[in-house]
Amino acid sequence: MSDSPTPPRRNFYGRTHGKTLRASQKDYLAQDLGPLTLRGVTEAENPSRAPLDLSFAGGKPLWLEVGFGGGEHLVHMAARNPQVHIIGAEPFVNGIAMLLGKIRAEGVTNLSLHPRDVREVFDVLPDACLSKVFLNYPDPWPKARHHRRRFVTPDYLLPLARVTAPGAEFRVATDIPDYVRQTLEEVPPAGFALVRQGGAGEEWEDWLSTRYEQKALREGRSPHYLTFRRL
Repeated sequence: MSDSPTPPRRNFYGRTHGKTLRASQKDYLAQDLGPLTLRGVTEAENPSRAPLDLSFAGGKPLWLEVGFGGGEHLVHMAARNPQVHIIGAEPFVNGIAMLLGKIRAEGVTNLSLHPRDVREVFDVLPDACLSKVFLNYPDPWPKARHHRRRFVTPDYLLPLARVTAPGAEFRVATDIPDYVRQTLEEVPPAGFALVRQGGAGEEWEDWLSTRYEQKALREGRSPHYLTFRRL
């Protein structure tokens, strides 16, 4: 009988596909996604869930963006911070294709991708290896019965806490007041201290406004920026 841990079984509720991809986007996926994809993360590649070899980061500090959307913030941060390596986790194929186009255009090389559920990454990252994490405009799951699907729940936050180093920064941007409420309630008990909370005009100095934020502003929803520090 094997002594390997049984990989967790989870439901994933977010979208993975959207509009039909353009020919260029299909090309990005076919040619560029494979070389950028983290190896040893999925159950098929790593059934024992052994800790990930971080040599892909080249000894650089490791950051993570959860749900990078169209990838503009991720590429911006990678270009601005060549001294770090950033993992982007996003299961939505259309967003991945958009990101790959931006990577080609910008020529950044300090990125790795996981085109699936970020919890698979949490399963195999070594303890305390992340020094910064971004959660920008996550799926709000507005119905009360769906709030347990939000990222700011123990199912995500406790694994996140394990893989973030003491003093690591966790940033959350959202335009949903109730998401702010739940974030403020759930993140501190997971091991993070709130160090900054701001609204419109009080974004981070290195912030790049995403297309999701621009859509929210057009529709009259105000941004909220929360910064936590791992205890």
